[in-house]
Amino acid sequence: MAFNRSFSVEIKPKNLAVKLNSKGEQSVVKGHPWVFSNSIVKINDDAKTGDLAIVFSKNKNKVIGIGLYDAKSPIRIKMIHNAQTKAVINSEFFQQKIETAYHKREELLETQTNSYRLLFGENDGFPGLIADVYDTVLVVKLYSEIWLPYLEWILESLQKVSNAETIVLRLSRQLENSNHHNFTDGEVVYGTLEDEVVRFVEHGVHFSANVLKGHKTGYFLDHRDNRKRVGEWSKGKTMLDVFSYAGGFSVHALANGATEVTSLDISKQALDVARENGKLNDYSGVHKTISGDAFVEMETLIKQKKTFDVVVIDPPSFAKQQSEIELAKKKYKQLAELGEKLTAKQGLLVLASCSSRVTAQSFFDLNQNALNAQGRLFETILKTKHDVDHPVTFPEGAYLKCGYYRFLE
Repeated sequence: MAFNRSFSVEIKPKNLAVKLNSKGEQSVVKGHPWVFSNSIVKINDDAKTGDLAIVFSKNKNKVIGIGLYDAKSPIRIKMIHNAQTKAVINSEFFQQKIETAYHKREELLETQTNSYRLLFGENDGFPGLIADVYDTVLVVKLYSEIWLPYLEWILESLQKVSNAETIVLRLSRQLENSNHHNFTDGEVVYGTLEDEVVRFVEHGVHFSANVLKGHKTGYFLDHRDNRKRVGEWSKGKTMLDVFSYAGGFSVHALANGATEVTSLDISKQALDVARENGKLNDYSGVHKTISGDAFVEMETLIKQKKTFDVVVIDPPSFAKQQSEIELAKKKYKQLAELGEKLTAKQGLLVLASCSSRVTAQSFFDLNQNALNAQGRLFETILKTKHDVDHPVTFPEGAYLKCGYYRFLE
């Protein structure tokens, strides 16, 4: 394959010999992908970002894993191989890992879907790297410099496995400010892109993603299964989509025959995209939009005595650091209370969280307690987590949870 540019980078990786304390060693042996700086007992003095960290056992001098060294992160080594089997880190190594990841997604691709997450960071053995496919466009987002020396190998393999016609490279803010490469965020590194907005299909429903400028890689694929389910349950009903962003839940509801859908988001630009996504499908219902702070606008709807047959509340992460967990829980409780008041008799309330620091058990318990306190009879009919293209292989890799609550009166 011919890339649109050269992949020469300043980082030239070398092998490092690493020994860890007992806690760190035990974590690696169990398959955890993170090694924190305070777990490292011994390492080369000249260790640099992108170097291969060969982790040896403390006593028997046996290789227990291979990772990539990251000088700028408290997670100093990101593991890419568990040494139960021998490995040479080369293009074939990455090709095999990408093929393994693809096979996990094959079942999804047998549905009317051509958009999926091909690599889910640590969970697929690629810490700090995400790869999403939108039809024939592959979008790779880098969060760490550790991948720069290996990027050409990885992109070649991703293209072969996904059969992508175009590859777009997206960079985290930290990577944008790095002086160890000359890539730009949104750069088309393979093939061509006629329009920055790419159309794709999700369980038969049509959407679009701005792969050059949109959040993350252009769209949020993780709720696909929940969107399909909510869409099917919205047939012939009214629906409220809170924190709607580009209208994922809204568009599925419209495409499945909802009579009226209201998308609520603070971003007018996101609501414009939601409306456009709706128009990519045939629907007969009414699509309304409300721009404003979700908490304020929900209070306004309650004062107007508005209720909906289906209410979906899917906020952004409220707890990006440990100190925010308690405040996040208060916000989730408040959203459950507001959602209950907006859900009609015999209606369905769907509450979601993408805060990895708030555990699924904690979130579901919080919802249950908040709804019990409202005095209405309801039943918890479903609890869901990650879709098949977002596999979870270590505790911190789990973030998405969604509860379905049907009111009986």
